[in-house]
Amino acid sequence: MGYGFLYLAFLVREFPHRDEIWGPGSPWTPTLARELFDQTGWTSVLTLSDSRTYFECCYAAALVISALFTLGWRTRILSVLFAVVVASFHARSIFMTDGGDNLILLMTVCLVLTACGRRWSLDARRARKRPPRKRFPRLRPLRDAGDTLTTTLHNCAMFVIAAQVCFLYGSAGLYKVQGGTWGNGTALHYVLNLQLFRPWPALSQLADQYPLMIAVTGYLTVLLQVAFPFTLFGRLKYPVLAALLGMHLGIALLMGLPLFSGAMIVADTVFLPDRFFTSVAHRARALTTHRNKPPTAPTPLPQQTRTEETRPVSRPLA
Repeated sequence: MGYGFLYLAFLVREFPHRDEIWGPGSPWTPTLARELFDQTGWTSVLTLSDSRTYFECCYAAALVISALFTLGWRTRILSVLFAVVVASFHARSIFMTDGGDNLILLMTVCLVLTACGRRWSLDARRARKRPPRKRFPRLRPLRDAGDTLTTTLHNCAMFVIAAQVCFLYGSAGLYKVQGGTWGNGTALHYVLNLQLFRPWPALSQLADQYPLMIAVTGYLTVLLQVAFPFTLFGRLKYPVLAALLGMHLGIALLMGLPLFSGAMIVADTVFLPDRFFTSVAHRARALTTHRNKPPTAPTPLPQQTRTEETRPVSRPLA
């Protein structure tokens, strides 16, 4: 659901520039893309035709597939189609994006093997409302084998995603250690002054006015990335994940890389336990039920019965 929403937002954001990035009017023409495919072995459905009408149909289909995958509708089929969409758009213009779609591509390949529609999806809602099916005892071994295969593939895919995130953080941290600017604490100063990654120059200049904070943040970034794989087997991973969340929000805000930051934040959620997601779902359901519950009318107070002492005494007329 997270990657579907991210890619849908990415396609909507780039909708005015779709022809320059992926369409027939791109500087990276379909002919150049095919020549690169001959060398790399990649392929893309966008290069099957140079027609603008065909490209617009593919773009509309990509929007629909991303939206349905976000909602969790028929995720078994939509996960495959979503992976084809991401791979096709990534391969069509591999030099025209910021690299966030590269991480999404790695994750979507693994999502094909996961049971990503079991929670927070239309598939899960349909499964809860579906009446129980008639059980055939003779088919029970076949059903058990299918459930075991599904669980095994799901767990293996989740392990690959977790390993990929660990390798990414570990290699990024070790690569930073080798740089002199990260060693003397000035790396983020140069990052904040890159014209290509300054969506809000005033905000970057404001952050650059605190050199001590920039140096501490740089050292903390390297420490978190190198130590992250070693904190996964204890409760220390939760504050580390919170710190990484703040780091990615800072990258999205100061460097203008929301797709990459969002992809990393979604990838980090693989390390959260199941009880976190179930508790969030229960609280959201309880909040929705409380808001939709009609107000109850106040209970009227019982009328006070008059006693003999409080009744007015009737006097005979003179």
